[in-house]
Amino acid sequence: MPKRTPLYEEHLKLGAKMIDFGGWEMPVSYSGIIEEHLAVRNAAGLFDVCHMGIAEVFGPKALDFIQKLATNDASSLPVLRSQYSVLCNPLGGTVDDVLVYRLPESFLLVLNASNAQKDLDWFEKNRLAEAGVKRREDLCMLSIQGPSSQLILSPFCDITLGLLSRNGFAQGRIFEKNCLLSRTGYTGGDGFELFLDTKDVVGVWRLLLDAGKGHGLLPCGLGARDSLRIEAALPLYGHEYNEDISPLEAGYGWAVKFEKGDFIGKAALLKLKASGLQRKLAGIELSERAIPRQGCKVFADGGLKNVVGEVTSGTFSPLLSRSIGLAYIDPVRIVPGTKVFVDIRGKGFEAEIKGIPFYKRS
Repeated sequence: MPKRTPLYEEHLKLGAKMIDFGGWEMPVSYSGIIEEHLAVRNAAGLFDVCHMGIAEVFGPKALDFIQKLATNDASSLPVLRSQYSVLCNPLGGTVDDVLVYRLPESFLLVLNASNAQKDLDWFEKNRLAEAGVKRREDLCMLSIQGPSSQLILSPFCDITLGLLSRNGFAQGRIFEKNCLLSRTGYTGGDGFELFLDTKDVVGVWRLLLDAGKGHGLLPCGLGARDSLRIEAALPLYGHEYNEDISPLEAGYGWAVKFEKGDFIGKAALLKLKASGLQRKLAGIELSERAIPRQGCKVFADGGLKNVVGEVTSGTFSPLLSRSIGLAYIDPVRIVPGTKVFVDIRGKGFEAEIKGIPFYKRS
């Protein structure tokens, strides 16, 4: 039976269309994916992200443990800052991509929902003495995204949001409830994540929707979340990442700090870097309104004979009014403007290589 977040009944009351997502029954849309997508780009959208896994790493060796597991350098992370990082296997493939939050005496890790138990098993397998890991099931997350999100939150929050820089976070109160509030986002634009006690999340959800009525805030589902992150060229595990794809190929070499010391997958990533990448993530834009889906092959010619890549994610971009996709492509082909063809149900659709992200925050 699919798992449900504490907001399940709220989604039904709002008329959400529900789907199975990684074993969770989640809203895919309420008023419509395009309307919700544009609300986030132009005003604000509220997302239930209570399905995400949250783990706390603590103890005298907590930092050493993070350094062993993750590719980024957590030693450079000040208290009350977060960073994007990747958990690699010994072959350099991706176990998961995570956000690491440094608290005064421990670390919080936000894990992909479908990978949460796998990640916890990975932590246990590689655990260091004097480093503990526990799943924080007492916490739930909401995400409010879009240019009006700060305006909506500020009157009800005792944190000065204007002083909170990107990837920063703070501990305070919202609607008189304890909250850890971060400024990261999974849409390519501005936005905030609220870590709340599970018992408080339904009340805060309702109050935020009410507070946002005059500011264009809409509840948003997984459909808009996906189209927004594709516009921003942000990876999703199971699409742009898996156990065989490295962060270097995905374009996240900046989150791999070879100089920090040893970590799982380092030797394999160094070897891959030295030998040269055989594929890299690129953007494609179709000239016709057909959606490139995961697994569609990318060809150099309309005859569909010379395979040069494969689509990982695709959508119709409401902002660009174009069909777009992310694909792993032979690096020699990744020149903006290069024509390629995507096989969609046996027909070759002309496309063009585009620089990513498609959407850049102004």
